[in-house]
Amino acid sequence: MTVFYDARGNIYGVVSPELLRSQGVELPGRADLAAATREGWALAAIASECGWGDLPRPAEAKEHRCDGLLVGPFQAEPPFDVLIVNTDGSLAERSGNGLTIFAQSLTDQGLMAQGCDLRVHHDKPDALSPVITRVEPAVYEQVQGFWLALGRPEFGPLAVGAVGVGLVSLEGTEVSHVAQLAALNPEWNHSRFVRVGNPHCVTLVQDTLALPDNAQMHRPALFDPLRAVAFAPPAGAGQPCISGVNLQWVARDSGNRVIARVFERGEGPTASSGTSASAVACAAWSVGWVTAGEVAVVMPGGTAPVRLRAEAGELLSVSLFGTARLQSL
Repeated sequence: MTVFYDARGNIYGVVSPELLRSQGVELPGRADLAAATREGWALAAIASECGWGDLPRPAEAKEHRCDGLLVGPFQAEPPFDVLIVNTDGSLAERSGNGLTIFAQSLTDQGLMAQGCDLRVHHDKPDALSPVITRVEPAVYEQVQGFWLALGRPEFGPLAVGAVGVGLVSLEGTEVSHVAQLAALNPEWNHSRFVRVGNPHCVTLVQDTLALPDNAQMHRPALFDPLRAVAFAPPAGAGQPCISGVNLQWVARDSGNRVIARVFERGEGPTASSGTSASAVACAAWSVGWVTAGEVAVVMPGGTAPVRLRAEAGELLSVSLFGTARLQSL
């Protein structure tokens, strides 16, 4: 059966390839082949495992009862292959909360007793596949969880394949001006593109009042234009990024603490996102809002601890701590 986990308000189902095939989903036996043919099975998998079915659907609940589906493992020992399926049937290159959940699921199944590599396969033409993340079990502030090593971030439009964006200055740093976002709110005129395995557009705002709230982003008046920016065609416009882009907004708090909101590519507004938190911390560092070391990224679903390692003015690596718990749905 599909098992559901919660990581800071992000809920994913974890399902084995064998179970999906037993449900009539035509999933290839290899993760790379499954990613290459996802149009033939992904929506069927979402419909099979992520719908409400006979369960009562809460008022104002989303169309699906989770934020996505983790398909794997495809092996009985590490390294482990996994597919991250968004509820629109697209594949993600990486998900911090999703990989935290997958690591917890592997641990619960007795497959992961120590650190190992998780390999996410996808079908995006502008990024290498698989995207590899090293996951290490760890205790942080007396809580058992995992540190995810997300590698070295890349900055700027070229890193995410963005076209048709302008350049502006913020805190003496050259950042991007995304006309589609600035048209929705004049305070959304400073954005930083960051690739942390997958593409992100972090909009930096001077006041928390300029942050959109999740209820607001669920309403068509804002959801529809944000989807046009974030989602790849045909669901979105693919502008400024033809493969779509995850959207975040960030405002400074005190010390090395920032407050963020997230609108995920292929999903929409979400309570939290691990790679989004990492991208937010990287973007905030790049304009001098935070220093290297530990950064707390506060989202509606919880606070994500992020570690930044820098040297000689260069950001060398970003890591994310996460925990996950079983969720009754």
